Amino acid sequence: LRPALGAAAAARRPLALAASARARAFASVTSHTEGEVGTPAYRMRFKDASGKEVSPWHDIPLYTGKDGVVNALFEIPKNTKPKMEVATKEANNPIAQDVKKGKLRDYHGPIFWNYGMFPQTWEDPNLVHSETKCAGDNDPVDVVEIGAEALPQGAVEPVKVLGTLAMIDDGELDWKVIAIRTSDPLAAELSDIGDVEAKCPGVISGIRE
Repeated sequence: LRPALGAAAAARRPLALAASARARAFASVTSHTEGEVGTPAYRMRFKDASGKEVSPWHDIPLYTGKDGVVNALFEIPKNTKPKMEVATKEANNPIAQDVKKGKLRDYHGPIFWNYGMFPQTWEDPNLVHSETKCAGDNDPVDVVEIGAEALPQGAVEPVKVLGTLAMIDDGELDWKVIAIRTSDPLAAELSDIGDVEAKCPGVISGIRE
């Protein structure tokens, strides 16, 4: 996935100015919440500068105009348990807590990284990966941000992609892109997955678990 993102970014270099303009526009996007945290009614919604509700999945740009740097939307802050996600089947895709068999879902314990998704991406359920023999899970591509700071829910941050893990969940392919926020103090020392292994021992194995 990382080469695919890189190739796409290279192809879009002539559009760098347009990407920068979109980045300025989305900088004014704000979020607000409805309902109580920890209930099925909770939603985090997003609005643009004019007050129009927008989709964090479809309306926030993926590309930042900088090579190797893309935008990520964060749904789950590190050190929290509720399994929050963009509601892909709802209008404007607010962030909500995932529900399975009528119950709100939580992780077994607090997660150690910031968890989110890449806007304007999609794991195609009709495309079977040649090596895993599994198709996509019909969701946006997930990102695991390994920086030091806990990022608030709804934050949109530019990140540097470092590598990917191909996870199989109930027979579906679920890519986990490992990244770090560009403003994190460690970002300058990490360029690829080998650097993560060397400078952040235990991170990759922890994400796999």
